[in-house]
Amino acid sequence: MGEVNFIQEEDVRLETTWARFSNVLKRHGELTERLSRDSDKMIFERLQKEFEAARASQTQEICLDGEQWNDGLLATIRERVHMEAERKAMSGDTNMMPGLHFHENITYKVGTKMICCLEGARIGIQYETSFAGEPCELYHCVLESKSFLEKMTVLEHTVPFFLPIREAENDLLSSNAMKFIDHVGELLQAYVDRREQVRLIKELYGNQIGELYHSLPYHMIEFVLEDFDCKITISLRYADLISVLPTRISVLAWPVYLSKKSLTSTAIMSRKGNGALGTHPIPARLSYAEDALRTMSLPEAYAEIVLNLPQSLQQIFPNRNSA
Repeated sequence: MGEVNFIQEEDVRLETTWARFSNVLKRHGELTERLSRDSDKMIFERLQKEFEAARASQTQEICLDGEQWNDGLLATIRERVHMEAERKAMSGDTNMMPGLHFHENITYKVGTKMICCLEGARIGIQYETSFAGEPCELYHCVLESKSFLEKMTVLEHTVPFFLPIREAENDLLSSNAMKFIDHVGELLQAYVDRREQVRLIKELYGNQIGELYHSLPYHMIEFVLEDFDCKITISLRYADLISVLPTRISVLAWPVYLSKKSLTSTAIMSRKGNGALGTHPIPARLSYAEDALRTMSLPEAYAEIVLNLPQSLQQIFPNRNSA
C-alpha cells in the first residue's frame, strides 16, 4: 500500500504542475493579445486606407503571371516611385501634372499579392490569405526606398510579430527583394493555414479534444483525445514556418482502463524496474495515425484517425474490454 500511495502522490503532483502550466499559457496568450491588439489595429486601419486610396486612384491594374514577376519589374516599380517623388518635390504640387504620363498610377497583381506605389517613395505590398477557398485576413508590408541606389528597408507592416519578417529582411531584402516579398507571402499563408486547421478541428470535434496547446505560429501543436478507454496524445512539429504539413509526429495510445488490482501490480513493477512506466504500461504507437497526419490536412487526418481508432486499439490491446 505504501508503494501505491507514493505513486498516487506523484500523479497528483504532476496533475497540479500541468494545471499551473496550462494557466500560465492561458494568461500569456491573453496578455500577448492585449498588448498587440490596439496598436496593430491602428496600423492596419491606416495602411488599409492607404492601399484602398491607391487602388481607387489607379489608372491601370496589371496582372502578372509566372516569369512576368521578376527583378526587372521590381526595378521598374522602384524607378516609378522615385520619379513620382522627384516630380512632386520639384513642382511642389501633390496633384498630377498635365502632359506627364510616367507617373500614372499602376497597381500590380501577382497571385494573392497586390503591389502599388505609395506616397513618399514607398512600395506597398498587400497580401491576401485564404483557407479552403475562403478569404481570410489581409496583411501589409511597406518598403522604403530612399534612393534608387540604396537598398530597400521594411518601414512598417501588419505581419504578426511572431513571424520572422525582420530576419527575412536581413537575409533577403538587400540581395533579392522579389524573393523577400514572395517569402513573406508564404509565411503568412502557411501560418493562416495551420491556424485554421486547428480552429476547424476545435469547431468540429471540440467535445473529443482536451488539453490542446499550440505555439503562437502554430508550428508546434499538441492535444489529447480521451475516448475508447484510452488516452491518445498527439504531438506535431513543423520543419519550418512555411510548412503546412508536420514532419515530426507522435501519436501514442495510453491505456487507462486498468483495475485497482492491475494498477497496484503495475506500480510495484515500476518500482522494481520490470518495464512498466508510472501507473500506466508503456504506450503504444499508432503508426497509421502518424501516416495520416503526415499526408493530410489536420481535419482530414483527424477524421481518418477516429474512424480507424476502435479497430486499431482492439488489435493493440485485445484485453482492454475485459478489464
